[in-house]
Amino acid sequence: MYRKYGGSLHWHHHARVLGEDEHGVWVGCPSGMIAQRGHEPSTIFEFASVILFPRDAWWTAAFNAPPHKAEIYCDITTVPVRGDARITMVDLDLDVLRMRDGRLILDDEDEFAEHQVRYAYPEEIIRQAERSAAWLMKAVGSRTGPFDGAHDRWLSQVT
Repeated sequence: MYRKYGGSLHWHHHARVLGEDEHGVWVGCPSGMIAQRGHEPSTIFEFASVILFPRDAWWTAAFNAPPHKAEIYCDITTVPVRGDARITMVDLDLDVLRMRDGRLILDDEDEFAEHQVRYAYPEEIIRQAERSAAWLMKAVGSRTGPFDGAHDRWLSQVT
């Protein structure tokens, strides 16, 4: 369950824990999964995906099955916390995407800047988010760590 800074509900949905490896906890989301952002009407995710919740890192990563336009969608977040049959974190606005055509995008910098003021993000939160975004841009772009195809075996379980 993703929340926004200050506690408001953000994206939330059910997923099946697939397992753990050196990268963290992997959960599966089959195509047709129902998700909801905040208290908006539910939406159906048309494409299967797996989400990686790393240990002690300020991000999460969704690996989407084709033909989704974004192969990888990383959210900059607080460190994911697992408990009570849930994984929760705070979404800190910035996103790193690798599109199917290979483009690498750092998204929502404007929202991150706006929310730093609106929600008075502490300086340490800002620094951690910026460090995580920079690390992800490098790792996703160079296809290292969990971005080297480590998701394939997990994604095959939900596609």
